[in-house]
Amino acid sequence: MLDIPSQAPVAKGTLIGGCRRLPLQVDANRLLMEVSSLPSELWGSQGGRVGVHSSAEAIFLRGHAPAEGELAVEDRPALTHLPYVRHLIFALIPATPMRCLLAKLGPGASISPHIDQAPYFGKTLRLHIPILTNPQALMYCAGHVYRMAAGEVWALNNSAVHAVWNRHPELHRTHVICDFLPSPGLMALLARADKDLGEFSPDFERLLLAGGPAGTGS
Repeated sequence: MLDIPSQAPVAKGTLIGGCRRLPLQVDANRLLMEVSSLPSELWGSQGGRVGVHSSAEAIFLRGHAPAEGELAVEDRPALTHLPYVRHLIFALIPATPMRCLLAKLGPGASISPHIDQAPYFGKTLRLHIPILTNPQALMYCAGHVYRMAAGEVWALNNSAVHAVWNRHPELHRTHVICDFLPSPGLMALLARADKDLGEFSPDFERLLLAGGPAGTGS
């Protein structure tokens, strides 16, 4: 599903800007313990993602990577191992979940600057929930750099240029990433969300736009 004909595009530049932190909190320890208990054989691949996302491991919990074609958005087997994650995406967020995945970025790895181009991405709202992170794991979006802490919930404007760089030499950076259909409840949360939390970093921007440390939508 690379389009949702019944949905109108979202004005993410006005609604989100770069990134906004929603007024929600999750149990970071419970989330980490649950994801850490996943069978190891579920990890080890890109989950069908290609291009700039090839440097990250992924496990799809709902739906499939766009590169796999026009496939239905439905629960995947890995989600049965994650009851708390299921609660977060179906109960905590007051909106209909679409594609959801776990994404793990290794030490020193990066996701190069890109825009998620398909119509689907312009009609959904992307949320990030950090599971395992560190102060050197940086999200770049719309000209600013953001640090997202475990247990927080962030909206990302993936219709703007964005990138990730995990600068830590030893630690992984793992997030739940989930797209939602716009809803009144989610719009109300975005209206109350913390904004202007990014740092303008022209040196970091130049490095990323020059190809980044390592170097279509998810």
